Amino acid sequence: MTDTPRPDHPPTAPHALTRAFALGEVYDRHFLAHGLMNRNWRLDTASGPYAVKEITDVPLPEVRRNLAVLAGLADDGLPVPAPLATEGGDLVAEIDGHGYCVLAWVDGRHVPGPELTLDQARELGALLARLHHALRRHSPGPLPDRCPPAEATHVAAADHAAGDLLVRLPANATDGLDTAVRERRAFLARFADRRPRDVIPAGPYGWTHGDFQYRNLLRRDGGVVAILDWDRLGVRPYAEEVARTAQVQFGVDGVFDLERVAAFTAGYRSVIELSEADLADAVSRLWWKRLTDYWQLEFLLARRDPAFGKMFLEGEALLHWWTDRADEVQAAYATR
Repeated sequence: MTDTPRPDHPPTAPHALTRAFALGEVYDRHFLAHGLMNRNWRLDTASGPYAVKEITDVPLPEVRRNLAVLAGLADDGLPVPAPLATEGGDLVAEIDGHGYCVLAWVDGRHVPGPELTLDQARELGALLARLHHALRRHSPGPLPDRCPPAEATHVAAADHAAGDLLVRLPANATDGLDTAVRERRAFLARFADRRPRDVIPAGPYGWTHGDFQYRNLLRRDGGVVAILDWDRLGVRPYAEEVARTAQVQFGVDGVFDLERVAAFTAGYRSVIELSEADLADAVSRLWWKRLTDYWQLEFLLARRDPAFGKMFLEGEALLHWWTDRADEVQAAYATR
């Protein structure tokens, strides 16, 4: 698999974009290469610095809906960047078949979870809970009468997907991918009886960010100064976002940093109550999802970007570690 980098320049002429958002003259432009999904740039313009995103994997009406929430969240004191509107009042500009949004630039750094102090991990959990509270007041739509159903993937479907990937992965794919997929199939057969049976997840639910983790958080002077990437705003169980955020933040190099998982969860539970049963259900569902999901390999094949193969192997190492220490992981999430 060869690395095929995405172009670092917008397909649309820059002047069309700056004219749509009335940014003024562009002095400098930098491609932000660390984005995995959409493409992003920093534009230094006559009216100031801005972050520009080309939207590639979310329907544009959904992006407009999500961006409209940010002003209310900012009014509540949450660290969210302000989106710009076009001269016609649209939060997304459609130019030459591409959708773009522009947000105020925020200086900061993406800080991986293990670099946070325990106090910072606890504060991060409390921030997520505050965000969930604020989304109750500034939601983009009404809540359904009950939590949306989430049927866990069946073993047969996951095994079939794994077999299909073994056929589709090219011979020169990242070393170890075929072995990892075969090991995953063996794991599926071994732990088939652990598939969550209940269709409705446990615990309270509401509007959630959907991808609250360090790649979408900017930090400066020890605190979070911007929550980014609102593409996946949606209704979910709160415990699901807590479990996922802790795993992505603190499941690094094939192991969980259980101290920081505990601090993060305790911070959240100091603001919004989640029972041990709610968290246990969410963690079990997340483990099963990681066991049965191959999204990184699908992106590897679709985008020919080796970074996704590396992500799959890192996830595989964590899955093995997690499975061997399931009780310890559950205990960390249950800490107050």
